[in-house]
Amino acid sequence: MTTSPLSRRGLLRGGAPGGLGIAVAGSLEAIAGPTAVRAAARPAVGYGELVPDPAGLLALPPGFSYTIVAQAGVTRLESGQPTPSDADGTGCFLGRKGSVLVNNHKIGGSEPFPVPALAGLTYDPGARGGTTTIEVDAKGRRVREYVSVAGTHHNRAGGSTPWGTWFTCEETDQRAGGMYLKDHGYVFEVDPHDPSHNLDPIPLRFLGRYAHEAVAVDPYTHSIYLTEDAGGPSGLYYRWTPPAGFRGGKGALRALAQRPDGDTVGSLEAMSCWHGGRHVADLAEATEPGTRYAVTWADVPDRDATTVSVREQFTAEQVTRSHQVEGAWWADGGTYLVAGYARHDDGGVREHDGQVWFYDPRSETVTLTTVFGGIVDPGADGHHGPDRVTVSPHGGVILAEDGQRVSQLVGVTTQGTAYPLARNELNHSGFTGPTFSADGTILFANIQSPGYVFAITGPWGRPGNAHIAEA
Repeated sequence: MTTSPLSRRGLLRGGAPGGLGIAVAGSLEAIAGPTAVRAAARPAVGYGELVPDPAGLLALPPGFSYTIVAQAGVTRLESGQPTPSDADGTGCFLGRKGSVLVNNHKIGGSEPFPVPALAGLTYDPGARGGTTTIEVDAKGRRVREYVSVAGTHHNRAGGSTPWGTWFTCEETDQRAGGMYLKDHGYVFEVDPHDPSHNLDPIPLRFLGRYAHEAVAVDPYTHSIYLTEDAGGPSGLYYRWTPPAGFRGGKGALRALAQRPDGDTVGSLEAMSCWHGGRHVADLAEATEPGTRYAVTWADVPDRDATTVSVREQFTAEQVTRSHQVEGAWWADGGTYLVAGYARHDDGGVREHDGQVWFYDPRSETVTLTTVFGGIVDPGADGHHGPDRVTVSPHGGVILAEDGQRVSQLVGVTTQGTAYPLARNELNHSGFTGPTFSADGTILFANIQSPGYVFAITGPWGRPGNAHIAEA
């Protein structure tokens, strides 16, 4: 979800030795398995061996340290309530004296600390999720935290816009009823700098009502690409094309949503992939990096899913599905799309521990750039591929693990060597929301449960690229 001048096409290639696909696939235990805990990376790899934390929170390389920016139930909002539970996707924006974070909270119905339903900022008082905005100084120290959107449900990955706002996405298709006074499953836009722009939250209904995960925006055409994390059937990849003459900017999407045709303005389509004349029903069937499919798009008949969920409005021959659809981010003139994992018992045609695809709008193709690791026994307490990625200004990428076993932030150098950057020593909850400050001195990252936001600092620089020794 982070956009950077660094070229990811070379980094995320899979067709030559040293590419991310081969390095990650060949280093799965160094990235996620128990070997990584028993034998951390040698000092010549990454930033060095992880040092256990006496406080039992984060193991970091030598010379690195962390500050707790927010802690659910402990730190306080400006309105007096505790910081909400389950920190998830996070956007980082340049502030006047530091950074401004917009933090999603993946709150359904049972988490102990909801986003308070404040007057003027609440979409549905029956829902307990939303976003908080956290201002920090140049060293990552907390200045203030306040509610930016409330009354939304199960807010997940989201994404930033080219005009400096944040999309918070509801990963649900919850209908009104019971405690919920309104339908859910929408995308909302959040202004990180002007709280007044967040008053009276308006869902961007033209982007569809379904289990949204992540968003990426084409900075030139302002088309919006969206992922759907859902099962039974699996989710889809979507593209929203704006109406003729539209130019994005603060308030522009809100204005569209308030038009008489605001629910259906622009076009919303689902991806359909083809290999020659053969339709590809499931992206999980691809196992080799470099696999390329032609792409067509199918119009969504009823984007608000008034009677049938959006993903069920298509026949198997009309769209291409993908299990555990996660991240999306714009780079290299296209959109990278992430599938976390696939298993036969979840309906996958083949099993994998993570895929990264690159959609090129110029050629209308999608190419498998990365396949993560060997298959872990699905009956074990196993690892499913990293599901959040951010680009490091110091070279390479940072992957956030999902916490099925040991949860780590994992770096991958530009040459494709993987190394552990941080380890959750508190529990098995996953890391979420990794994102760097604009000057590259601070990595912000979260542990979702019970809900921590960290600012990680240290002797950044290009990470070492020596190969990890055999354990």
